[in-house]
Amino acid sequence: MTLTQPQAQPPPLEATSQAEPGAELQARLAAADDATRTRLRELRRLEAETRQLETRSDALARRLTYQGERLASREAALDSLAESREALPRLEQALISRLLSWVERDLPFLKQERLARAEGLAVGLQDPDASIAERLDRLLAAWRTELDYGRELDAWRGILNEGGEGKDEGSARRREVDFLRLGRVGLYYLTPDGREGGVWRAETDHWETLDKAERVELRHGLRIARDQRAAELLTLPISLPLERIPPSIDTEMGR
Repeated sequence: MTLTQPQAQPPPLEATSQAEPGAELQARLAAADDATRTRLRELRRLEAETRQLETRSDALARRLTYQGERLASREAALDSLAESREALPRLEQALISRLLSWVERDLPFLKQERLARAEGLAVGLQDPDASIAERLDRLLAAWRTELDYGRELDAWRGILNEGGEGKDEGSARRREVDFLRLGRVGLYYLTPDGREGGVWRAETDHWETLDKAERVELRHGLRIARDQRAAELLTLPISLPLERIPPSIDTEMGR
């Protein structure tokens, strides 16, 4: 008896037709995932660029605000320039008058030189060839020189007019002495032989004699000022009481 094996039957047509739509759906989902990831990357890139633009925009806004303020300040300065030019000669004259007043009531050292400097500034105001900058430079230089006098320990040899400052020079006794100046608080003289010395008294407008111990201190001060002796504390009378010492030049100029 001959046996025959059953032949394989083809899959049902309905099952094949159902498998094809499933694969197509899977492909579509994969494509959608790729598009989503691409769009997400693009979104993140755009967000980063937006943050950078916002940062640059903030910086630019601050810069524009600063430049606007500077421009407004310059415009205001230009508006007041004409008024400043008109007021400047009056200011210069006032500073020169204060400088002259300062020299007149200060200790009588280098008085003629200092008065001539201040008077020269007044003459310079009438010089048509001098620029505003040049006039101001000379004026400020004169004030700086006066300011430096208050900080100096100075010694020099000169002529002593024993008739007193402002007295008739024809009736005054004149002789060569060594002078010592301690800023603006003390002015002294000592004869070359060391036997006579004095301190200028602003209250009485004359020289007051120093005793032997004070002359020794004065000699030490002269040597210190000439770098011949190490600095040390000096015991000397001052030319005017501390409560009568005039205000600083900084205060004078700040009025």
